[in-house]
Amino acid sequence: MMRIEKITKPAFAVIGRLGTTEDGEGFIARLWQAANEHFPEIEPLVKRSENGMPVGFWGAMSDLSLSFQPWEDGFSKGLYLAGAEVLDDAQAPAGWTKWTVPGFVYLRVQVDAPDIFPKMLGYLEENGWTLAGAVHDFTDPADGQGYMFFPIEKL
Repeated sequence: MMRIEKITKPAFAVIGRLGTTEDGEGFIARLWQAANEHFPEIEPLVKRSENGMPVGFWGAMSDLSLSFQPWEDGFSKGLYLAGAEVLDDAQAPAGWTKWTVPGFVYLRVQVDAPDIFPKMLGYLEENGWTLAGAVHDFTDPADGQGYMFFPIEKL
């Protein structure tokens, strides 16, 4: 059973390690490994909750033109930024990339099965929604739970 929640998220900044599907098989795992190994370089820039925890880790995605549209060619070509949500005015250190992801209304779904992406695409279609932008991966540092954010409306 998919747990779907509709949330509004204004534009936010992410600093991370940038890669593209052109980097070949396993590129996302390599980006996360590099981001995790070098996390202390961006740790002071990370946005935090009241309890001092980072607010979130993002696998932010965009089409190749960096217009934050869905990946191209059947979701097979695009950009991926593996990183952390940071303060809006943060500057990316050398070797890191900063994106400001536009604000959207999202359908947030907990990732509890490997086929969640195609299931959600079906759910969107059944309910008359289309993607308004690229889908993002999100990990909640509070409990380690993974989510996917499906944008359905631009803010």
